[in-house]
Amino acid sequence: MVRLPAIWREPFALSTRMERMMDEFFRDFGTFADLELWPSFGHSDVYVKDKVLVIETELPGATKDDVQVKVEGDRLVISGEVKRSEEVRDENYIRMGRRYGAFRRVFPLPAEAEDRKGIRAKFANGILTVEVPLKRAPEAEGVFEVKVE
Repeated sequence: MVRLPAIWREPFALSTRMERMMDEFFRDFGTFADLELWPSFGHSDVYVKDKVLVIETELPGATKDDVQVKVEGDRLVISGEVKRSEEVRDENYIRMGRRYGAFRRVFPLPAEAEDRKGIRAKFANGILTVEVPLKRAPEAEGVFEVKVE
């Protein structure tokens, strides 16, 4: 393995350490679960198709057994943990870009949600798809401009 000079490795190592420190700092704000300043895991698409709210969440490296989907009051909570498959010492890394560890994403359930026991979840190819049946499709609010002061 080619070893880079320390001057080339250090910017990457510093960036990785800073990312981990920020992730750990904001992980402690358990009372602000809905506030995601840096959603570092589980990027999601949320859309309505017919009368179903669809939430598609990327969970690379996760398996079906690593993921839990729960309804807590008026919120849908997706949580779990992705574990590393091999042990590599931190000092051997040039750049660590993949995410490992616990994750939690919270989505408010709309008032139009039908029977919550009808919510379905499917995991395939690293994508979790959650379908929430709605009583009716949401009405279009129209488009309007908000003046910036």
